[in-house]
Amino acid sequence: MNEEENSIERNLGTQPLDAILTSWGLTNHDVVDISPEQITHKQVQKARTGRRLTLKMMMKMTRTVNYAVWGRLSDEEREDYDEYFHKHLFNYAKGYDADAKDINDEIFQDLSERKVRKDFIKELNPEDPFADMKRRR
Repeated sequence: MNEEENSIERNLGTQPLDAILTSWGLTNHDVVDISPEQITHKQVQKARTGRRLTLKMMMKMTRTVNYAVWGRLSDEEREDYDEYFHKHLFNYAKGYDADAKDINDEIFQDLSERKVRKDFIKELNPEDPFADMKRRR
């Protein structure tokens, strides 16, 4: 019974993160590939499916999702983009509002065909002159 109670606390169902990544047309690989922090495919999958994450991991995931979207937007689109916070991505985060619509609802578009901008890759890793050659886009 104790194991059953723990699994209920840890597994919180599909998260808003999943809907957001799907709406933008981004895959787990897109998120892992852009991350300057060490995030694995397994961690992204756990975050999408509702495995409870630590606050530190939620923040890493939030930054990475913002990087994944921001790096594919044009300058004009970036002006309308609002950054996500962990309360937008996880239904167990403090401040989460189930009735709130997505903050970028008006500008959603499928980014799956877009490459990450080369200038953004250099911004992420300015000390590595070969950073854009290492990332396969």
